[in-house]
Parts: sequence; C-alpha cells; structure tokens
Amino acid sequence: MESTVTMIRDAESDANQATQRALSCTGADRRRLSVRIRPVTGWLLALVLFLAGAGAGSAQRPDTAVWRLAGSEDWKTDFTRRSVPLHEIISGGPPRDGIPPIDRPKFETARAAGRWLKDREPVMVVKHQGAARAYPLSILIWHEIVNDQVAGLPVSVTFCPLCNTAIVFDRRLDGRLLDFGTTGRLRNSDLVMYDRQTQSWWQQATGEAIVGALTGKKLKWVASNTLAWKTARELYPGIQVLSRETGHTRPYGRNPYVGYDDPRGRPLAEFFSGASDARLPVMERVVAVELGKGWAAPFARLRELRVANAEVAGTPLVVFWSPGASSALDEATIADGRDVGQTAVFDRRLEGRTLTFRAVRGGFRDRETGSGWTLAGRAVDGPLKGQRLRPVPHGNHFWFAWVVFRPETEIWKP
Repeated sequence: MESTVTMIRDAESDANQATQRALSCTGADRRRLSVRIRPVTGWLLALVLFLAGAGAGSAQRPDTAVWRLAGSEDWKTDFTRRSVPLHEIISGGPPRDGIPPIDRPKFETARAAGRWLKDREPVMVVKHQGAARAYPLSILIWHEIVNDQVAGLPVSVTFCPLCNTAIVFDRRLDGRLLDFGTTGRLRNSDLVMYDRQTQSWWQQATGEAIVGALTGKKLKWVASNTLAWKTARELYPGIQVLSRETGHTRPYGRNPYVGYDDPRGRPLAEFFSGASDARLPVMERVVAVELGKGWAAPFARLRELRVANAEVAGTPLVVFWSPGASSALDEATIADGRDVGQTAVFDRRLEGRTLTFRAVRGGFRDRETGSGWTLAGRAVDGPLKGQRLRPVPHGNHFWFAWVVFRPETEIWKP
C-alpha cells in the first residue's frame, strides 16, 4: 500500500508542477504552451481506481513508468519492448490523436488553392512518378500527420512544429502497410507517432520504432522539399494541393507557436532538457542529411553562398538554397513570417561524371558543362538540358532537434 500512496503522491506532484510551470509562462511561451497543456486528472483518477482495485496484497504491481506514460488511454502497445528509457518520453499536452492526423485527405488544383495560399507560404512537396502533391504547413501545423498515397506510393507526411522536422516516410514495412497517428507524447521535444496496426511508438525525427512490437525497425525516408507556394506551383504546374476540407475545424493559416523560432531563443524547457551542442545556435535551421554519422549545413551559411558542394559518406551532394519561403513558426499569420529560404538536396553524379555547382541569378549552373539548373534539380538550358539530378532525402531541422539524435553529425564547412 505504501507504493500505491507514493505513486499517487508522485502523480499529484507532477500535475501540480506542470500546472505551476504553465502558469509561470508569459508571452510567447504561454501561447505556444497553450496548444500542448492538458489536464492530467483523467489518468490520475484511472491510476487511483486501478490501484484501489488491485489491493495492497496483489502480486501484480503496475510498472510505474508505463502508468505515467499510458495514463487512462487504452494502449495495446507492448511497453516491455523498447529501445529508449521510458522516462525520456513525456506528455506533450493533447491525448492520443488529440492533434488529429488526416487519414482521408482531399486535394484541389493549384488554381483553387491559390485563392487562399499566399506566395511565400511554405508547403511540403512530394513528387513521385510524375505526380506532385503539396501539403501546406498552414494545415500540417494543426495535424502533424497526413496518411496518403502519391501515384501509388503509400506515404506519411509528417511535421513536428517544435523541431521544424518536415519528413515524409514510406508507410510500407516488411510487407505490411502502416498508417500513423499522434501519441500526444514527445521525446527530446519531437513528435512520437504510433502505428495503428501494432500500436508501436515511433520517433518522428528518425523514423525509428522506439517502443512496442516493432522496436528497432526503421521507416524509409521519401525525398521531399519544403518550398514557397510560388516556387512549388512554378516548378510543378500540375501540382495537387491538400485541401482545407479536412473534416476538422481549425484556424488554418494561423500559427499557434508565435515567435517560437527566434534565432536567439531556445526550445521549450518543458519538452527539451538535453544538453546543447555549442557548434551552432540551438534554433539554427540546418539542412540535415541521414548519411554516415549525419551531416548538416547551416542555413546561415547557405543564405550567403546559396550552394553547398560536399561529399558525405562517399556520396557527392549538392544543396541548393534560394530565398522566398516564410517561416511557419514566426508571426501569428504564417504568410507574414520572415523569409527563411527553401532548399533542395541532390546527388551530384550524372552520366558518369560528378558535377560542381555555383549560384547564378535566377538559379544554379554547373561548372563542367555550363548548364543551368532549377531548384527542382532539372537542367533547363545548356548541354544537359532536360536532365534531372537524383533527389536525396533531407530535412530542415532546428539544430538541437538534429544533433540530439545524431550527436556525431558533421557540419558542412565551405
């Protein structure tokens, strides 16, 4: 019985501390936290009732960490299988699917979307077998996951605002088709997803299963780009756009995390307590590539040079950067966010040669043939006109959100 009382007191203490921390926040912190804080009384009551029913003499005692994590929600997850300590996973505020994923997305033409999308608004673009789809961050910021198919390719389009991790995954795994929801939990400030087939929990920033039957499995990244809407529609004229008809009522176009990505700021202490890697400012955006031990190119340098030629784990890469895309995490209206730019990453090898690129007015040019290239990796003039570079999956993470999972990552140095 003593352990029961201790657990209840611990739960009450956690609830009180969470409330006090929320109340102590001011300004932008309180506005950002308001979309995450939730009452804990529900799971606390469930814990009390369970323990009361179990009795002091019960031989089966609940795993405290599991009870803290699962709360009153009916999880079928195998919590005995995990690759990370459970105490690293914390509540982000909403319950399971409290931030609702979009499972039956509707799409509209670029012309129709142009009535509500502004030129600089950021959209995630996925291109597969000639088909291109755009997923506006003004919608994803309220849903975080879209389960979709692009030209027959099953994908989960994901976005964690707290980490600025916009990543697309192939939903196929070992002959099984998965679809994903939000657990309402975070680890290192990053979204923890779950698959509905096994209820395993997945780290969004890495695509790895960290709790449950599929622990240790990893999803395949699908190449995508976060582009300004103007850029996306110019590069892909037939692009389809995720509709705001999601089945949910949300203030699409508004940013609930006002001021969160202040370059001089920090991630919310409520959700991130990891050590900072002083090589870059914690909120610096980086082009993050999952090759070798990891590789990152800071936006601050890319803004100056606009091109990064590099070799990462034996793969010659080029990063293109251009201005024009607003931050989704700056102003109250996403379209008004400051210009943070847009990026693309490609393999520099083409037809048996390795190309080297430089920025020119309106695009990019390779030094070997003088051909001109777009941000989409397509040659539009010169000897290589019509050729395309192979895209390399990447993200535009905040530095803290990349290096916490890839501590040995290499930073690009021109």
